[in-house]
Amino acid sequence: MTRTYSDIVYNILPTQLGEVLLAANSQGLVGIWFLDQAHFPDTTDWQRVREHRVLREAHGQLQEYLDGLRQTFELPLAFASGTPFQQRVWQALVAVPYGKTTSYSQIASRVGSAKAVRAVGAAVGRNPLSMVVPCHRVLGAAGALTGYAGGLERKKALLSLEAAHT
Repeated sequence: MTRTYSDIVYNILPTQLGEVLLAANSQGLVGIWFLDQAHFPDTTDWQRVREHRVLREAHGQLQEYLDGLRQTFELPLAFASGTPFQQRVWQALVAVPYGKTTSYSQIASRVGSAKAVRAVGAAVGRNPLSMVVPCHRVLGAAGALTGYAGGLERKKALLSLEAAHT
């Protein structure tokens, strides 16, 4: 069963890698999407705001991360969408350390579904919290650079940023 977004506020803010849409609800941050990425949400029922505590804090921490000054995020995350399996995958991604990479098969094993590598790949591709839930740290077989909803150039940039600061 997929939960839906409700009572979402958002703002569009600049980053070093392009504009992002940051979204939050009363529980915390629900999404970070590059404006030109795949799987962009429908924001029709969301309210755009100029000021919101969680959005301001998320933007500040993203800027610090992209400047190489932050390795972990301290934000309230609210997975407002996704199946229970997808949410387990996203939680497993949060555990991948800064500057390290993992594989789809390793994530599948971590969530107790070692044979569900393709399902893990699909869940990684639907990650609603780009960068904070570090799906860019997942590589394909033999370390191949594989898809990233924000684009492979951004994935390369994020991996290079982390490599330079570890």
